Amino acid sequence: MTSTNQTNLDTMPEDMTDDISISDRSSIGYREEIETVIAGLAQDQKAMVGQSDAGHLWKFQYGSVIVFVQLTGETEDDTLTVWSPILQFPVKNEDQLMKRLLEMNWLSTFESHFAITNNQVVVLTTRTLAGITPGEISRAITIVATIADDNDDILIEEFGIPVT
Repeated sequence: MTSTNQTNLDTMPEDMTDDISISDRSSIGYREEIETVIAGLAQDQKAMVGQSDAGHLWKFQYGSVIVFVQLTGETEDDTLTVWSPILQFPVKNEDQLMKRLLEMNWLSTFESHFAITNNQVVVLTTRTLAGITPGEISRAITIVATIADDNDDILIEEFGIPVT
């Protein structure tokens, strides 16, 4: 697990289930709200979902990107982390990419930001559950998905290799 509480993509839960229809929800609270948001964003209203000691993890397609949503638990100290990998290292013109990402982080990413983890450029946001509202959950997932989808093709064309 990285410092953002994001599950390493290479060690995703083995019990992660392919093509779960979001309409088959049986959970309540934070999980239900996350699944409601994903239902509105996911292509074909399908997502993969898994559960492990690290919490719940959802994975869904939004436009040309894959979006991950991790809920570490249900207490106020637990976190909601949303991320989407958009570019794989190595890249060309790495200095120019770093400058571009920092400039974009300044005003164009709202509550999310670009970061580098596991040799990938990602868009991400994380927040503790203390006082979180359904609107904030929806906004976090929507912002990451939209910013990643709006910028992946541009950054890949200019700097490098798409995430596979």
